[in-house]
Amino acid sequence: LPPVEAEALVRALQGTELRDTGGQGWLRQHEYVEKLNMHGILSASAGQEQLLTELLVTYAKIPVLIGELISVEIWKYKVFPVLCRLEDFKPRSTFPIYVVLHHEASIINLLETVFFHKEICESAEDSLLDLIDYCHRKLTLLAARSASGQAVTSGELRAQDLASPSSMQKQAETMEFEISLKALSVLRFITDQVESLPLSALTRMLNTHNLPCLLVELVEHCPWSCWEAGKLKKFENGAWHVVPPEDQVKMTKLDGQVWLALLNLLLSPECQRKYHFDGFNKSQLLKLRVFLTDVLIDQLPNLLEMQRFLSYLAVTDPAPPKKDLVLEQVPVIWDHILKKNSGKWEAIAKHQVKHAFSPTEEELKLQARRWAQTYSLDMMEALVPDKPRCRVCGVEAAKRCSRCRNEWYCTRACQVQHWQKHKPACNLMA
Repeated sequence: LPPVEAEALVRALQGTELRDTGGQGWLRQHEYVEKLNMHGILSASAGQEQLLTELLVTYAKIPVLIGELISVEIWKYKVFPVLCRLEDFKPRSTFPIYVVLHHEASIINLLETVFFHKEICESAEDSLLDLIDYCHRKLTLLAARSASGQAVTSGELRAQDLASPSSMQKQAETMEFEISLKALSVLRFITDQVESLPLSALTRMLNTHNLPCLLVELVEHCPWSCWEAGKLKKFENGAWHVVPPEDQVKMTKLDGQVWLALLNLLLSPECQRKYHFDGFNKSQLLKLRVFLTDVLIDQLPNLLEMQRFLSYLAVTDPAPPKKDLVLEQVPVIWDHILKKNSGKWEAIAKHQVKHAFSPTEEELKLQARRWAQTYSLDMMEALVPDKPRCRVCGVEAAKRCSRCRNEWYCTRACQVQHWQKHKPACNLMA
């Protein structure tokens, strides 16, 4: 984006009411967020994200984005279930949940891009507590599903099944999964700033939510890794990839995010003074010793300090934190939205059925055209961090389907092998 346009989009960002979710103004804001999101990713890859960072800080838009994130989450939990029960709600209107999920994904992705910078974290001010709570909820859901065997897997969706309820459920779960992984990155960037965080933010991470133990759960169950048909697959850069045997001990970016967050929370003197190393917490943290192999430490040498700390923790009982009188802040955005809309969920759902989620064919086509302008094919390809991989064997690919231009292959043999699976989607795209 030209600097002038980027500034105009940032200035146009504003909080929306819960009842306006899915409306024209809300959809227009979604387009602004998505354009800034793509601009942020491309700028960061070129090392030029300073302008976007300065704009978001100057116009105080980080609290606005966090507020939108919380509003979307409350809509999913409170309004959408009521919406689905209404007789006026058309069964074909799966439009709402996917648009809302995509909006949530765009916001958390934008936050992930900019939260690397200290000034962004500081500009969040009191809304940082809401963001910490949001990340905690996402990671708790991720860990719980993985521990109970309900983790998102890498099964392929067929084009002819895209409209089936089970397929739609799977798509929604996949989007939620990816959003949770972005929340993990945002949380790690917040922990990078533990020395300058407000006292209430540190207390919330360590004592209210006990994030160190939650991160241990993620190390233990590793939701972004799974075995299928005897092959190890790992989720990286938005897709599942088969991991060759020689790379199976390699740390992924997501593994690194968890370990870096643990390093920040456990080895910081300030955190060690505030965290309660009681019997339960100590036993949970000591589970990490099994994973701290020489191979892992070679990839992230800072983990040697973690290994020493855990060895010390195993033979000592750290002093409990001092019980000082502390006035703890509470998240304001979540409470404000709930209080303002409590008891109005059905009225909001009925309003949205009438004004937002019963679009005519013409309105759907118009919206599709607007989104097509936002998501150009060239732009989307520029956002892909890695070179394309063959859809069949996973190796680097140089050829693509000439008809739909949507699938990549290394050789014609792989393309022919995949044709029966790809044909319905290819017809649809073409």
